[in-house]
Amino acid sequence: MRVLFKTLLLTIVVSITKSAVAQETYLNANLSPEVRADDLLKKLTLQEKALLLGYRSKAIDRLHIPAYNWWNEGLHGVARAGEATVFPQAIAMAATFNPSLVTEIGTAISTEARAKHNAAVARGDRGMYVGLTYWSPNINIFRDPRWGRGQETYGEDPYLTSRIGLAYVKGMQGDIEGKFKIAATAKHFVAHSGPEATRDYFNAKVTEKDLRETYLYAFNKLVKGGVSSVMTAYNSVNGVPNSVNASLLRSIVMKEWGFKGYIVTDCGALDDVFATHKYLKNGTEAAAAAIKAGINLDCSSVLQDDVVNAVNQKLITEKDVNAALRPLLLTQLKLGFFDDPKQSPYYNYGADSIHNQQHIALARKAAQQSMVLLKNENNILPLKDGSFNSIMVVGPNAASLDALVGSYHGINSQMVTFVEGISGAVSKGTRVEYDLGAGEADTTHFGGIWGAGNADVTVAVVGLLPVTEGEAGDAFLSAAGGDKKTLSLPASHIKFMKELRKGVKKPIIAVITSGSAVDVAEVAKYADAVILAWYPGEQGGNALADILLGKVSPSGKLPLTFYNSVNDLPAFDNYSMQGRTYRYFNGKVQYPFGFGLSYTNFAYTWQNQPKTTYAAKDSITFTVTIKNTGSMAGDEVVQVYIKYPGIGQMPLKELKGFKRVSVSQGGEQTVTISIPVTELQKWDSNKHGWQLYKGAYELQVGDNSADAKLQASFTIK
Repeated sequence: MRVLFKTLLLTIVVSITKSAVAQETYLNANLSPEVRADDLLKKLTLQEKALLLGYRSKAIDRLHIPAYNWWNEGLHGVARAGEATVFPQAIAMAATFNPSLVTEIGTAISTEARAKHNAAVARGDRGMYVGLTYWSPNINIFRDPRWGRGQETYGEDPYLTSRIGLAYVKGMQGDIEGKFKIAATAKHFVAHSGPEATRDYFNAKVTEKDLRETYLYAFNKLVKGGVSSVMTAYNSVNGVPNSVNASLLRSIVMKEWGFKGYIVTDCGALDDVFATHKYLKNGTEAAAAAIKAGINLDCSSVLQDDVVNAVNQKLITEKDVNAALRPLLLTQLKLGFFDDPKQSPYYNYGADSIHNQQHIALARKAAQQSMVLLKNENNILPLKDGSFNSIMVVGPNAASLDALVGSYHGINSQMVTFVEGISGAVSKGTRVEYDLGAGEADTTHFGGIWGAGNADVTVAVVGLLPVTEGEAGDAFLSAAGGDKKTLSLPASHIKFMKELRKGVKKPIIAVITSGSAVDVAEVAKYADAVILAWYPGEQGGNALADILLGKVSPSGKLPLTFYNSVNDLPAFDNYSMQGRTYRYFNGKVQYPFGFGLSYTNFAYTWQNQPKTTYAAKDSITFTVTIKNTGSMAGDEVVQVYIKYPGIGQMPLKELKGFKRVSVSQGGEQTVTISIPVTELQKWDSNKHGWQLYKGAYELQVGDNSADAKLQASFTIK
């Protein structure tokens, strides 16, 4: 009887406990995230709230809140977390000019992220790089080719950056209303693109016009498109560090744009406010200023250490702390935190969701579409069946893993280097040889030249690596703290190509790896064909072989202007857009923005031309026909540029529409593009607002920014 009574009592206690938990509003999955977040805020003490404001969020056991590390990377695949599919680097994704493909990539990445998170939680791991809050994409404008981190971006154009960035975010965050598959982050806000060596104290002096039209454009589009987070940059803008810049964060991002997500500092950026910028005296002042500016999460420990002090010193109130913490709780609730994990639509994602055959095939397709054919003398490419019995693959980057992965990358056991891709693609009877060819410094001794002289064709892979260009610290072989001093490739690579040309009379195909604009001419004069491979991801070798052998026609387009020299550009630390990018640079270039050759040819004709007159409420809509007049199927990227009236400070032209189409040999495709007239507004610095200028405009349709196949004039009244 006594045992029965104890059992009954225990059952009642457990039942009451479970009922009490179930009645906690913030744990009720049937309620809105807003109601749940507000309930949780009421239950937290000030000290507990402070513990949740750092990226290493502490556990609050009494409220069933586990520890959580907010820091995860997914720039072009789940990074730093073990086996994952490694897609082409971000700059290469931009070169596809294919937003739908980038959405597929984002979807694959978020699927792998969920699977990894499920596995981590199951084994009790709540550490770094296994969470659901991802600090990608990098939508900074690649305004200067010297910047090492430019490889992480989508290029120099605000419009292209916004389209590719939105596509990525869509794939990462999923399409379930009110929920996030993972939470993406637009970074680094704002006017952040070098120099790397001085980023922790550099002050970017930016005009209001450049800020609005160039540096803020993509951030605005991603915020309006629903990105869950924004990350602030290390540098200052016009004298104020980004992480405490209320005029930018609270006034523009939050009030003007209506952003409701969370704003996180770059790692250590809040410490920089007092340690390197010397803008404030200490952590307590920095914590208060950050909260007032709109910061919600600190990727360091300043807020966790100093928010309570800031409240006690009456620099901020607990109400301010609540306002800062609420978006973090909302983000977690939308990700399914505090809910039964079995109720998540992603609960069953497991090992078979990570680096599977579907994702590998997608990585190969992305690499194929990203590579850019820059030279093809006498149509030496594609290599014809029966035209070669032997191939020599040479060069410092031919067998390099680094040349595939770029920065912020994952790993796996199936990465295909260039030499592996080529050797695996040709017949078993074809003789393939490999030689490193050159070292990184020696400009006297070279290998493989004799072997290349005995081969029918030579593929030489040269260029940069993510250890020679990249983020400060990561690019430890960079001569400029992560950045480049010039556009030149390594001297040993150029000398090797020169010696190779002397010793080889048969075709040489140069393949350049890089995440930025480089001096291609230094290499092109020694090669019959040149392919820019970027950092193409794990399937780079297979994709290159597919292009060399004509299984696909190259279709990548440059998301950057390739200049002749950095001497043609303003000083690196000058943030004015004048004289930079195809929008404002009027000199001669090696390759214009949007350039990329194909194995086939395309003819453009109007089907429906634009109207001659438009008003602000209208959209400029037109249709062109693209006919494949060449010898094989291929993809074309139709690009649409706008030239503005002859008013001061206007861009030379601007990309305002594009569309990738696949066209069969002898076939044709129609492309309809619509541009809202409001997209042509420009910032009036005197009125501090957007203005649509009346006058004569020109619309240009072509395959790069310098080649207009079709033109049409129109007037805005």
